[in-house]
Formats: sequence, structure tokens, C-alpha cells
Amino acid sequence: MTRALLLANGSLGDPEAARAAIRPGDLLIAADGGAHHALALGLTPRFVVGDLDSLSPAERLTLEQAGTRFEIHPAHKDETDLELAIRVAWREGATEIVILTALGGRWDQSLANVLLLTHPDFVALDVRLVDGPDTLWVVRDRAVVRGSRGDTLSLLPLAGDAAGVTLTGLEYPLDNGTLRFGWTQGVSNVLVADEATITVRRGILLVVHTHHNV
Repeated sequence: MTRALLLANGSLGDPEAARAAIRPGDLLIAADGGAHHALALGLTPRFVVGDLDSLSPAERLTLEQAGTRFEIHPAHKDETDLELAIRVAWREGATEIVILTALGGRWDQSLANVLLLTHPDFVALDVRLVDGPDTLWVVRDRAVVRGSRGDTLSLLPLAGDAAGVTLTGLEYPLDNGTLRFGWTQGVSNVLVADEATITVRRGILLVVHTHHNV
């Protein structure tokens, strides 16, 4: 299984945490302005994807000389640079995709980046946003959450109500319940074990796992 690590054009809040998220062998891809973050971290992305409106000629030259490949798209397009970068990772064989620096900055971009997790084309991929101590992903059927006791786990329904929700290993368990779209019932649950399970019969849940030992 190939793991890809993507850098988006959001905020780089904690450079050391970003470096810690990178594993040897990761396929490193920058979505346009994410190349700024790659250079700031001393990294050379395999690909830079997008319309390159956020990259200076000097930065592009530096990356070209380091062997980075550029996949250039027109400014007038239907997809964001991050969506295009995910598609490149998928094309290159990645089944696990970790996205850094996707949040912060513009609200529209941050929300769009979160909602990309629900894209029907990416159902077969394990796509996660990592922002400091927080990891975000979606659950459509069943997931096992591994962490530490005391970690916060928030569950937010997307695309309507989430029905048939069963939660174990959490301070507030649930047995075949419903989490309603737009309600806050699923916010700030807490792990009471090192492992929790989430089962969803119908709908999509956004999981926000805050690691308190990070």
C-alpha cells in the first residue's frame, strides 16, 4: 500500500508536528501553494499540482532543479488544486492519503477541503486531514479509532442524518441511534479506552479525533 502525503495551501501552524507526520517512503505532493510549505520544511515534493498562481518563478525554478514534476492546470477549472492533487495521488497508486495544511486561512477553502473527504470518487481511499493534534476523516460503515484515554472524539453527520450509529469505547456510548444533521449531540465525546468503534448503518459521519498526548 502506498501512502501519499499532500500539502495544501492552508496554514502551517506547527512545522515540527508537520515533519513528524511524514514517513519515509511517502509520496509527497504539493497542491500549488502547498509548495511554499514544502520548501519551508526543507522538503522536495514529487509533484506540484495546480494552476501555479501561488508559486513564484524563483520557487518554481528551485523545485524544477530538485526534480519536482509539475502538473499544470488552467486557472479556470471546476476542481480545487487539492482535489486535483488527491487525484494525482490516486493515479500514482496511493490508497492512504494524509493531507496537511488544509485548514486555516480562507473559510471557503477550509470547508471545501473538509467536504472533499465525502467525495464519492474517493470512497475506496483512506483520506485524512491532519491539523496539529486533530485528525479528520469520514466513516460510512465501520471504523476502529485507536488513541489514548481522554482523547476527544467528535462525530458530525454530513449529507443528512446518520442512522444506525453504534459507539463503543466512549464516555457517551450509543446503540443503533441517530445523529441528526445540524445538531451538536456528537460533539466532544471522550475515549475511555485505547480503542473505540464507530458503526454507521446509513449516512456519513465526519470524525474529529483530538489526540491529547500530542
